[in-house]
Amino acid sequence: MAEEVKKEVPQLFKVTIDNITVKVAPGTSILMAARKIGEEVTPPAMCFYSKLQGSGGKCRTCLVEVAAGSTADPRPMPKLVASCRTNVMDGMVVKNFTSEKVLDARKGVVEFLLLNHPLDCPICDQAGECHLQDLSYEHGDEGTRYEFQRRLFEREDIGPYIQLHMTRCILCYRCLYVADQITDSRIHGILDWGEHSQISTYLSKAIDNDFSGNVIDVCPVGALTDRTFRFKNRVWFLKPMNAHRDCPTCCGRVTLWNRGDEVFRVTARKDEWGEVEDAPDGKPAWICNTCRFDKKKTSDWVIEGPRKINRHSVISANHYEKVKVPHETIPEVMGGRKPKLLMDIHAISEVNKPNVHLGEIEGSATGEMFNNGNGLPSKQNKLE
Repeated sequence: MAEEVKKEVPQLFKVTIDNITVKVAPGTSILMAARKIGEEVTPPAMCFYSKLQGSGGKCRTCLVEVAAGSTADPRPMPKLVASCRTNVMDGMVVKNFTSEKVLDARKGVVEFLLLNHPLDCPICDQAGECHLQDLSYEHGDEGTRYEFQRRLFEREDIGPYIQLHMTRCILCYRCLYVADQITDSRIHGILDWGEHSQISTYLSKAIDNDFSGNVIDVCPVGALTDRTFRFKNRVWFLKPMNAHRDCPTCCGRVTLWNRGDEVFRVTARKDEWGEVEDAPDGKPAWICNTCRFDKKKTSDWVIEGPRKINRHSVISANHYEKVKVPHETIPEVMGGRKPKLLMDIHAISEVNKPNVHLGEIEGSATGEMFNNGNGLPSKQNKLE
């Protein structure tokens, strides 16, 4: 009789983040463990992207305090650590929003990121869905101590669909990882080093591969923008809709941004962390340039329904679902006529007097000005 093979149950580590305990598999980072708990304890992240290998460890916005390393070694870590690059241990105790040192350090990191970032949110297409806006609002300071001139770069078209604003870039390197891992070749990268570092294409080449538009989706700021959408509308005026199509190049699962029947832009579907969702096959649902830039008609897509947006986002404004509207009975009583057709407010109201021309009044518009009944101020009672 063959012996039964016993399957080993994987050991799970217990980690406590802001007084909330969760069990995760070995090798899980503190940031991913916090995401498993929920948004209330998750550190912000500007460079980490779970779908891109090697990302993280550059922006330092996800710093946390490890109050206890593990059950075997409960000593605290001497310095704040990047939660995206630090794996959990069994019995680890982490402080995020409950640590004053973390909040103070995060405020300094935000100030550092904003040293060269311009204050052009009113004209930036990323406004309303910019992670740096949210980060500066939640963890930033009101003023700045920077007194020097900021770095200035000329706008650069790095292809027929993408424009690069290097003045807004925070060097998170996400776009480089996308080009390395999901495209055939990468022709853009980091030029120079230190304070002079910048992202650009080699010898002003254009990015023209089939998946180049995904660098727009992964950019956390407005450094890489869609040239087909620039200055056309604001995201809070658009209604996101889930849609799909049979595409031979990609999964074809997208989000349409509509205003009425007009499609202003097409993006990949993103989760609550701002990262691209997984397709049914379990792989990241990156979309091709044909779906993103060429299919701008609702007839090109199968509309699935409205996209659910976090209620704290400005994009969710006026996009309510399952709202109970009170039943209006006046049209039924009045034979289908709407209430505004039942009376002339100017004829009924004793306050509004259309025969009085306020523009001809030489003095103050008081009761003493209107005692002759002809709509003009009285000569005897005009105020000097």
